[in-house]
Amino acid sequence: MPYSHPQPVEKHNAFKQVRLLLFGALSLAAAAGFVNSVALGFFLTPVSHMTGGVSHLGMNVAEARWPDATASLNIVLGFVGGAMLAGMIVGAWKLIPGRRYGVAMIVEGCLLGAATWLFLHKHRLALPAVSMACGLQNAMSSSYCGLMIRTTHVTGIVTDIGVMLGHWLRHRQIEGWKLRFLVRVVLAFGFGCWIGQLADLRFGPACLAVPASGFIIVGTLLVFIYHHGLVDLVQSANPLPPPTSSFPKH
Repeated sequence: MPYSHPQPVEKHNAFKQVRLLLFGALSLAAAAGFVNSVALGFFLTPVSHMTGGVSHLGMNVAEARWPDATASLNIVLGFVGGAMLAGMIVGAWKLIPGRRYGVAMIVEGCLLGAATWLFLHKHRLALPAVSMACGLQNAMSSSYCGLMIRTTHVTGIVTDIGVMLGHWLRHRQIEGWKLRFLVRVVLAFGFGCWIGQLADLRFGPACLAVPASGFIIVGTLLVFIYHHGLVDLVQSANPLPPPTSSFPKH
């Protein structure tokens, strides 16, 4: 995902940054899978990535299904709007987390909460609301480490995994910690889809209140932690060991 002011990640800091974000990235990916599976049960169109949304839009226009075409268009516009919100709230000037990420998560939780209410009333505006939440999350996480952390879809991540494995098979060294990180994100997304489907079958769209509440709570905690400078205390008390950064050659 391009940004107007991309910031390079220094190699000697990349491992430390990703280690600090690993739990959060896996949680975000699982939440996106959960949300996407619930939305699929409502409209049979994915909301966490736009490939399916644009495809459905073209098919609906071709078959003159205008209400469905409008819904698909709203999903795409909602995702773009969410990414715009992330650009305004988080920005991409620095690769340093702060309160802005907490604010973005609170906004995402509020969007999911609104989508839950709309889903329960069977209103199609739920689709752009939940899509906006996904667009916000994807842009928010991508802006931290460029294209490496994409938590609402796995197409690019699976591509990166394949490319890295291809390099390894060609007897080139690769950063093993990065490959393990990407694989975990894919597994987390799939796990979230599984849990989301089970929850949707039992509780219906009301289960979206769980990730909505989680984002608001975690976002509020992040704002509090960064506001009071508690992160620096935790990092200084728990220094990270140096990474084993590459797979050996064949």
